[in-house]
Formats: sequence, structure tokens, C-alpha cells
Amino acid sequence: MTKSSSTPPDSDPETTSQSPHQPSNIFLIAPNIDNQTLLAYACESLASANVMASDFARYLQGSQSNTLLGIQQSIMLGELAVNRVLDNLDPP
Repeated sequence: MTKSSSTPPDSDPETTSQSPHQPSNIFLIAPNIDNQTLLAYACESLASANVMASDFARYLQGSQSNTLLGIQQSIMLGELAVNRVLDNLDPP
């Protein structure tokens, strides 16, 4: 039994005639959503991710816990940045 060999696709974008990759639109944000609503949603999502990462880190040991706590801190910094933008858009 012989195995047929196929040539791998050309990965050089300049020599390919295929159209560029189009991302899936299975998850889509409605185009008429305003920036403040999007930022508020991002803030809530980051806050949830922050809590989940912090809770999960308690179950890990050593370097794995430290890695997850580092990720949790990055999430927290993103949340703080989004909150600052929201404050700038709608000052108290």
C-alpha cells in the first residue's frame, strides 16, 4: 500500500491566490452598541475573571499558583484601566 503525498499549501501570502482568512462571526457584538456600554461589559467581565482566577489560585501549589496570581493581577490591571476610561467618559 502506498501513501499518496500531497504538497503542503504555500504559506507565503504574496504567492497564494487565496483570499485572506475571514474570522468566524459566530460571536458578534451588535454594531450599534455604544462605547460606554461596551466598556461597562468589559469591566464586568474582567471583574468576574479576576474573582475566578483568584479563587482557582487557592487550589494550586507553588509555581502554578504564582503563575495564576500573576495572570489575576494582569486581569485586575485591565479592569482598573477600563474603570478609568469609564470615569473619564462619565465623570462623577
